[in-house]
Amino acid sequence: MILGGDLGGTKTLLALAERDGEGLRIVRQQRYASADYASFADLLADFLADRPAIASACFGLAGPTDGRRAKLTYLPWHLDAADLENRFAIGRVALLNDFAAAAHGLPLVEESELLALHLGRPLDHAPRVVLGAGTGLGVAGLVWQDGSYRVIPGEGGHVGFAPQTVEQGELWRWLLGQSGRVTTEDVVSGPGLARIHAFLGGRPQQPEEIGMAALAGSDPRAGAALRLWLECYGAFAGDQALQWLARGGVYLAGGIAAKLMPHTDNRPFIEAFLAKREHCDLALDMPLRLLAVEDLGLRGTLACAAAP
Repeated sequence: MILGGDLGGTKTLLALAERDGEGLRIVRQQRYASADYASFADLLADFLADRPAIASACFGLAGPTDGRRAKLTYLPWHLDAADLENRFAIGRVALLNDFAAAAHGLPLVEESELLALHLGRPLDHAPRVVLGAGTGLGVAGLVWQDGSYRVIPGEGGHVGFAPQTVEQGELWRWLLGQSGRVTTEDVVSGPGLARIHAFLGGRPQQPEEIGMAALAGSDPRAGAALRLWLECYGAFAGDQALQWLARGGVYLAGGIAAKLMPHTDNRPFIEAFLAKREHCDLALDMPLRLLAVEDLGLRGTLACAAAP
């Protein structure tokens, strides 16, 4: 039996699986509201109440890790692999950044689970990048090495926000006055959508409410907030495409994109993605695809837990 988990500031997904031929068969899966638990160990004790025998486990989490210790960025959860091994009698525990886990899950995605936003001109074995906006903004790269893709984790969502229009500059100045240094994650995330909505004069609302109102056309400010959010997200995705020379593909993951982008006009995103001045022709070559799945990180942690 192996255990995988995708630990986020909003939700945690856990799954137990067993080897089934050359693949894995999930025998139990559960979703938790992360904030309902004071620690990850408390949550895991609930999931493992029947004390199954587990050979190995891997957990992807929203925060930096050295593989054995980690702290989530937006929760007071501290994880120690040795402690988890001892408390739950797990043979081996590994900790990954959540978007490193998502990158490991990319080979397990079916073509039917991908939506092409821009075809580009993909190259075999070229670098790839996975990024996604949810509670935060995650990024991981993949580079071809010795016959397979090697995952390169990072904290790219915390780079400084780079305004590309006068309106985005005003947004940056407004956020600077509130919290000091403005990161891209402050803008390109679920909470970032709520901040943009407030910047445009909207009343306080949850990101999901703003997104649904924008899709329904019931709130002009919500529609304007979503457009500006898509512009900022597209510009950042294009910057990452250039950073990694991602001719193998730029893959968008994360819950808020998967919920909103299949149902809205994505031209603001794509136009910002391609607007790279002297490198616009290079940006045109970058394939851009949306992952219409919410368990990418979980798939990646199960794959890592099952690896020798």
